[in-house]
Amino acid sequence: MSSRGTPSRFLQSVLQNGVGRYVCQLKRISLIFSKKGQGSLGVREFIEEGVVDYAKKNPSTVVYVSPQSCRIPKIVAEYLNGSVREEIVTNKTAPQISELLTKLTSQSGLEIIRIRKPFHTDSPSIQGQWHPFTNRPPSIGPIRPQNQDSQ
Repeated sequence: MSSRGTPSRFLQSVLQNGVGRYVCQLKRISLIFSKKGQGSLGVREFIEEGVVDYAKKNPSTVVYVSPQSCRIPKIVAEYLNGSVREEIVTNKTAPQISELLTKLTSQSGLEIIRIRKPFHTDSPSIQGQWHPFTNRPPSIGPIRPQNQDSQ
């Protein structure tokens, strides 16, 4: 936690993902719905039309379809880092569920928090960050705006 009261961290890649090759962080998705419930209508429609296409596009993600006697349909996403996210999908349409699954697939499973700095290194330099005036000779003196009289 920072002084602002909101959690923050440095920008980093999850398990160095993308350095060698990309590994989808979503390992398992469960669609839990009721066979007869009115709130599960969109989920049932998505299962009939789009779940096979989603599974073909994401071969590294296991898709479970669980008809249960529950009132609230939900999607449970499990990630490689062990985090689990549940999304309630009551009264959502099939395209909305497809959009939600795409969002869950592209996430890493980490909490969405404020980034402290746009750059970070594990081995910092003592000389600081480079800028155009880093190696400017001190004999030139500081940069000052030009006077209108000299022109």
